[in-house]
Amino acid sequence: MFSGINDINIHNANILSQALPYIQKYSGKTVVIKYGGNAMINEDLKNTVIRDIVLLNCVGIKVVVVHGGGPEINEYLSKIGKKSEFVNGLRVTDEETMEIVQTVLAGKVNKDIVSLIDKNGGKAVGLCGIDANLLKARKIELQNGIDIGYVGEIVDVNDSIIQHCLNGGYIPVISTVALGQEDGKPYNVNADLAAAKISTKLKAEKFILITDVPGVLMDPNDESTLISELKVEKIPQLINDKIICGGMIPKIDCCVEAVNGGVKRTHIIDGRVPHSLLLEIFSHEGIGTMIS
Repeated sequence: MFSGINDINIHNANILSQALPYIQKYSGKTVVIKYGGNAMINEDLKNTVIRDIVLLNCVGIKVVVVHGGGPEINEYLSKIGKKSEFVNGLRVTDEETMEIVQTVLAGKVNKDIVSLIDKNGGKAVGLCGIDANLLKARKIELQNGIDIGYVGEIVDVNDSIIQHCLNGGYIPVISTVALGQEDGKPYNVNADLAAAKISTKLKAEKFILITDVPGVLMDPNDESTLISELKVEKIPQLINDKIICGGMIPKIDCCVEAVNGGVKRTHIIDGRVPHSLLLEIFSHEGIGTMIS
């Protein structure tokens, strides 16, 4: 009956058709993506994620990309013989290290992402938190009195330059170097937290964390125990029960902050799964854990 028409092409067309309601729903809405994990390192995954970001932009979704670059910073420090030090999970950032963080994040990593988006037909603008006072931070003071240097927490987001880019059809790509509120010096800030703050300021429809885990699991050794939907009020009990623990806690905290700040839905998804972004946004089942 359908002589000459490949079954695979028909299947692909059906998938596109099923995405239509979601394209209509999210067109014109803002989605903030925290880009990190293996999807920033593995070349195949990197290209897939970037192409998906461009596709989202092409169907009218206002995409904001926020990125870190811990492995790249570690590599650069290693090249100059400087050891990476951490206290309570925070990178000790003296003046020399801060210069390297700024060079790597706002320079190489940021421009590599911008270049890749442009190469795939998108229009991207590279920004860091210092540009137009985008991110203001105050120095983090640890209770034990240890000075970890130029490490800050976000106290203000000036979204005017982000809105300007979005309204012009560009994809803002933001590296998380912030401007000190009191001393005007650059500060290293946590990329997950910065992305959550930006999501809140923009009143984003979605905040998506691309990670190296499937999401929140009831049993960390069994991916079939994925919790696909999670209400904010249920989280304290899951932390108390040690179901949410370790490195998942700060990611959950970011999602909770975004939801409490007005973001409708937040998601922790597995960037190791090809097209995880599209699966999350354009399918009913989604992927990973949705927190609302």
